Amino acid sequence: MNTFLWTVLATLIDSIVALIGVISLWISKKTLNKWITSLAAFATGALLAGAIIHLFHESLEKLTYSVSSGILLFGFVSFFIAEKLIHWHHCIERGECKKAGTKSFVSLILIGDGLHNFIDGVVIAASFLVGVPFGIITTLLVIGHEVPQEIGDFAILVYGGLTRGKAVFYNFISQTTCVLGGIIGYYIASLYNLSFYLLPFAAGGFIYIAASDLIPELNKEEGFLKTMVLFLVGIFVIVFLKMIMH
Repeated sequence: MNTFLWTVLATLIDSIVALIGVISLWISKKTLNKWITSLAAFATGALLAGAIIHLFHESLEKLTYSVSSGILLFGFVSFFIAEKLIHWHHCIERGECKKAGTKSFVSLILIGDGLHNFIDGVVIAASFLVGVPFGIITTLLVIGHEVPQEIGDFAILVYGGLTRGKAVFYNFISQTTCVLGGIIGYYIASLYNLSFYLLPFAAGGFIYIAASDLIPELNKEEGFLKTMVLFLVGIFVIVFLKMIMH
């Protein structure tokens, strides 16, 4: 199977993750919050380790340290600006969502998530152009931070006035922009040989997501030991996968 088919398959699998929000229909709010916290702790460790020892480290095989670190910083700043302009933050505090108005914040979540997923698709495509094992690990990183996010998005969309069926449908449509990003990203990256330049950019974005969105939420939770263990497990898993890949 060539790298293009790997890219399409990976982005399709990532899109299916949007349907995971359905499980929240049969789980109590207390249990769901525990799951989200555990997944977020694991995803935070995996994202940070993946950004540094997976994406950034791999980019150094073709780029100089100064160029790669500069692109990483540019990626971090770009994600920060995008969050402020498009309101990427997913209304973690429901009170803030309510103040924004139901129609307003639901639209912002879907638009912001669609752009976010498009970029994820581009990153996945660039990673598969580097190598299939590398692309698989990157896909796992993307899915890792998507799972708790999609569960949260689904709950917020229902809270915003959508029926459960519509929330699942619109969330899934928003997630499928990942496939579009993968296809477009594959051809652009391969045509202009941009794959290695996109890796540190993605690393900067992953670090921003972990530092800005995930870690602040973890700091609000009780049970420091459990959170830290899951955080370290996330790091260990990426280190282990990196060792296997080489």
